[in-house]
Amino acid sequence: MVTGNIDGVKNSLLAKLDEIYDMKIPKYDILTEELVEVISYATSILNREISVAIDRKGKVISVAIGDSSTVEMPVINIKEKKLSGVRVIHTHPNGNSRLSAIDLSALTSLKLDCIVAVGVLEGVIKDASIGFCDVYNDYLGFECVGPISIGNTINYNFLQKLKYIEETLKSDTLVEDDSERAILVGIDSEESLNELSELAKACDVKCLTTVLQKKDKIDTALFIGSGKVEEINLIKQGLGANLIIFDDEMAGSQVRNLEEIFGVKVIDRTTLILEIFAKRARSREAKIQVELAQLKYRMPRLTGLGAILSRTGGGIGTKGPGEKKLEIDKRHIRERVYELTKELEKVRKNREVQRERRSSNRIPKISLVGYTNAGKSTLRNKLCLVAAPQDINKKENVLEADMLFATLDITTRAIILPDNRVSALTDTVGFVRKLPHDLVEAFKSTLEEVIYSDLLIHVIDSSNEFALEQIDAVEGVLNELGATDKPIIMVLNKIDKANVNIVTEVKTKYKNMEILDISAKNDINLDKLLQKICDMVPNKLKKISYMIPYDKQSNVAFLHRNSKVLEEQFLEEGTKIVAEVNEEIYNKYLQFML
Repeated sequence: MVTGNIDGVKNSLLAKLDEIYDMKIPKYDILTEELVEVISYATSILNREISVAIDRKGKVISVAIGDSSTVEMPVINIKEKKLSGVRVIHTHPNGNSRLSAIDLSALTSLKLDCIVAVGVLEGVIKDASIGFCDVYNDYLGFECVGPISIGNTINYNFLQKLKYIEETLKSDTLVEDDSERAILVGIDSEESLNELSELAKACDVKCLTTVLQKKDKIDTALFIGSGKVEEINLIKQGLGANLIIFDDEMAGSQVRNLEEIFGVKVIDRTTLILEIFAKRARSREAKIQVELAQLKYRMPRLTGLGAILSRTGGGIGTKGPGEKKLEIDKRHIRERVYELTKELEKVRKNREVQRERRSSNRIPKISLVGYTNAGKSTLRNKLCLVAAPQDINKKENVLEADMLFATLDITTRAIILPDNRVSALTDTVGFVRKLPHDLVEAFKSTLEEVIYSDLLIHVIDSSNEFALEQIDAVEGVLNELGATDKPIIMVLNKIDKANVNIVTEVKTKYKNMEILDISAKNDINLDKLLQKICDMVPNKLKKISYMIPYDKQSNVAFLHRNSKVLEEQFLEEGTKIVAEVNEEIYNKYLQFML
């Protein structure tokens, strides 16, 4: 019985595929010419993958039809430290026989004897590729052979190979490695690739090696040159990599072309950053923002022919089979984007109300900005520790970690400045070079805190040799937000382990800026930073003395609620209060002013 996607398949073709069950495959051969001809013929008619599973005795146990990229796998009993005793032969309708990421995943997870892909294009058999389980440093991986001719595939001595693999699998130390092992590819600079490596590390991806190709013009089909693609393919096979990460944003067609060649998953820098954000997002707002950015990024990269597939309208010439899968996917994404945008708008309004409340109380707003992993969260925690109001409950610290994008959720806390003014200190999400535009757009409601701030503290990692480039990246994002006109204090953090040359360069280049050396971790110059903040934040409050008669004591309560009371005395004529008040209260209580 033929299983899988048999919709629309003629009975005569199903009967021909059914005959495969009667074929006897010699146990010392991977496949036969007769089998290849039948499955290739069916593939050329249907443009779908055909898969055949064969046991060690040469008996066909499963025949299945898939779509253009996937095929149904037989149910296999996986034995401990042994191969399953089943090999899978299947076709690739695009003519490229290289094993895909799905093929290799099925090979290792099902412990197949081997998996063979036969490339078929317009009825012509191109070649074949064979995949075997293999062991790398006690980890279960894979080994690929080919592409090779069908004749060489038939004559391949795979029984001896199986014997070696099974002896290796019996080792007690063998561990099944399902981790992601990546090759990083860039066309920019070594520095950018090093940062990509840190991003991959933040996403729990093991970086095996990096490949840099200096290239002025991007290849529209493969992003990099075809020769470099072949070089990376050889490196991938040698190291057993199962992921290729590119350092720049790529078109959907480039990703698909490279996946067909490499046979493993290919992602770009934007996808990696979005993945990190998705993993780290904790608050409801951050999760909405990340999902929205992911959907907007994915939308134009859905494979398909666009408007030509639309057959859902009414009238002459538009009758058809209804929505295709591509259209359904796009419609679902559009609906989800609409829902998330509405939710984000609610969050934005709520944040606006909180901001207005702080503005009405004339509370100065200070925002920490800077490159990711510059030390913003550590500085925020230390400032809240040394300058927190005494009469509020201690709130938990935000996460401090030596990794990129450790903090995604925005937090605002009150601190007391040296002149006794209360200020709102906000820790924002870190910036990075090549930050996806969709991510900046999605996080606009969070980053609005930067736009409405009275003062920005730009935290710089003075121990990083690329600090100047990181400053440029931060200024680029601030420019995109329209927040470059704010007063800024440039804080050279980690000064205890600073690169002296970098510190000199920064101070020379930005000699007209307010610059301060600190170490948030070791409490160096935090008192100077607080004083500098105090000097630069405009004081919008007026210090006024009032005498409130005892028959109008409700006004005393009002002043306690809506201003900062510095002194209070109970005298014969009434209550004397010295308070810092905003302009509204100043005008309202002129009659009680001393």
